[in-house]
Order: sequence, then C-alpha cells, then structure tokens
Amino acid sequence: MDVRTQMLEAAEALLDASPDRDIATRAVCEAVGVGAPMLYRLFGDKNGLLSAVVDYGFERYLSTKRAAEPSADPVTDLRTGWDTHVAFARAHPAVYRLMFSPSFSAVPNAAAEAMGLLREVLVRCAEAGRLRVDPDTAAQVIMATNIGVALNLVTQSETYTDPELSHRVRDAVHASLLTEAPSPAQHDGAASVLQLAARLRADQPEALTPAETALLLEWLDKLAR
Repeated sequence: MDVRTQMLEAAEALLDASPDRDIATRAVCEAVGVGAPMLYRLFGDKNGLLSAVVDYGFERYLSTKRAAEPSADPVTDLRTGWDTHVAFARAHPAVYRLMFSPSFSAVPNAAAEAMGLLREVLVRCAEAGRLRVDPDTAAQVIMATNIGVALNLVTQSETYTDPELSHRVRDAVHASLLTEAPSPAQHDGAASVLQLAARLRADQPEALTPAETALLLEWLDKLAR
C-alpha cells in the first residue's frame, strides 16, 4: 500500500474513533510514520486531506456498484443496491458522513455517478413493466431515502435501534414506486406506458423513423405523468 493510501486509511480510522468527528493532521502522520511535509505535499492541508478521504470513500462505494452483475430480476437488484448502500455506511461511518455532508460547496462528481447507476437499474425495472413512475423520479426518491436512513443509522444509532428499520423503509419506498409482477390477469396502465417508453429508448423499432419515435415518446411521457 502506498503512503497516500496509508494516510487516507489512517485518517478514516481516526475519524471513526474521534468522539467529535475531527482529526489532527499530526495524528495522521504519526499513525503512518511520516512527517508533516509529506502530508502537505500529498494533500496541501487538512481540508485537502478530508476531500481526498471523501473521494477515496466514493471510489470504494462505486467499485461495489460497478462490479455488481445484473440478475434476471431488476427488482431484486434494486433491493440489493439499497442494502449494499446501508452496509457501506455502517462499515465506514465517518467517511459516509463526509461523503453525504450538506456542507459541500460543490457536490462530488461521484455522487452523480451513483445516481446514474441507480437509474440504470430503474430503467431495467421500467422495461420489465415494474415501475409506476419515471426512472428519474424513482431514482431521486430512492437515493434520498436511502441516504437518510443510512445517515440516521450511523449518526444516531442509540435512537434508531430497530434492526429491521432499513428493510422496513426500503420495502415501503419500493412498494410506492413498483408494481407487482405483471400477469395476463393484471394490468397496470402507468407501468405499461413506462415499459413501452423504456423499451423504445433502449431499442428504436425499424418500422418507425426517428421523428416518429420521438413523437411517440413525447406522448407516452405525457400519459405517464
């Protein structure tokens, strides 16, 4: 492990152990066995170090999302994605608080990638006829509630003691956004509209011109609202 990574992991360990959620740069240097000039050369200052800790956290978080192999059931993948998000927060509480801190002057680009990966799963749900709302709206609802649950679990564990809390919230949110598995006897109009729109975007039919496809998508989007 290179010195930079050692310092990032030392900073995370110190943050986890800190009662006031703060660290001293001297402590980070001592943990790795280097002098302060090394920290300043690699990160500039304490704020640069904390910013790098956030980037390092997002990279580890996203690596699990990127590596996830899609299953045959996108709804199962959606549930798994929620659970891995909460598991990451519990495994890296201090870094997670920094990753989703409202004090950022600019939201890290990695947060947009995380939203994009979630949206990809929701598009697959729409293509399967399982989504009640458009993928963008669903992604916003799920990400907001997933982060909210995870932050409360890692910052107020003494208050949020229900071991099933995450699953209860997950299932309630998903129930509001997803339909039951479609069958010949059951038909959800909104889900069918979203399903057709998702499939058109994924694979334009040869029988339609691009203009005709765009017009049809416009009509479908209006019907889905």
